[in-house]
Amino acid sequence: MTTTLSLAGKTAIFILKNPVDMLGITILGNNSAIPAYNRNPTAQVLSLQEESYLIDCGEGTQLQMTKYKIRRSKITRIFISHLHGDHYFGLIGLLTSMGLLGRTQDLYLHAPAALEGIINTQLQVADTRLPYPLHFLPLPAEGQVVDDKRITVHCFPVQHRIPCWGFVFAQKKKPRKLVIENVRAAEIPAAFYDNLQKGEDYTTKTGTVIRNTEVTIPSPPPKSYAYCADTIFDTSLAERVKNANLLYHETTYLKDLEERAAARFHSTTIQAGAIAQQARVKRLLIGHFSSKYESLDAFLEETREVFPDTDLALEGVSYML
Repeated sequence: MTTTLSLAGKTAIFILKNPVDMLGITILGNNSAIPAYNRNPTAQVLSLQEESYLIDCGEGTQLQMTKYKIRRSKITRIFISHLHGDHYFGLIGLLTSMGLLGRTQDLYLHAPAALEGIINTQLQVADTRLPYPLHFLPLPAEGQVVDDKRITVHCFPVQHRIPCWGFVFAQKKKPRKLVIENVRAAEIPAAFYDNLQKGEDYTTKTGTVIRNTEVTIPSPPPKSYAYCADTIFDTSLAERVKNANLLYHETTYLKDLEERAAARFHSTTIQAGAIAQQARVKRLLIGHFSSKYESLDAFLEETREVFPDTDLALEGVSYML
């Protein structure tokens, strides 16, 4: 399977040998507080095999999901970084629409504790009862919030005007892959296959040791996606997102407005590039652009001065890890 994307005049071709094993992030909104120039407030979808995670939910998220063919039914978890409206004003509409569309499966909401009361009030005043279980899971100060079969999610605090969290989504290490023709040639019984995938050698009845490396190969290294949400320039974040395959960091302003960025607890292009460089991430996505800018070209140019492997977080584009 081959996917071709055009990013800021540059064509990128991704060859997905095994799409089932891939992680992908689709941008639904890349603007800051005010929708402008056909750009929407923050929302992203992380795709993991048969399910999806929604990261933030600014107004207009439902329309963006429809536009870019994101299935609501595949969303099993929602993560809200903080309670500024451009990151959650679309949430109550999405939750009620899921109910109107007949959802019955559980939905898990990871968010600041205060959001639970807001949602309950909105549902109560509208006399709305969701037909599916909504599990509200308040974010801890820091730590692991999800431990599923294939992925873990950790949250960490970032410095913003109000309590705000970032997230690291990390695949778990996959078992080694069997080279089935070698396994059969060695006459290893199927009952031992799980042990082979865990890296164990096999000893035959005659005492011959068949090395694991002769009959298996390593699986691809696990991938990780780090989401820094809204934050002032903070070099301590580099350690939190260290070695991520893909880092999303806000760049609300260009470098000439560094003082304004600091006063409003946001970051600039140069600062985002510095975090990516210090953290030694593989790639950087930048977003949360101020509505004062119509063109985004300068954002890419400035950030690449510091960290060349940078792309704009463009709405409707899926970035594969």
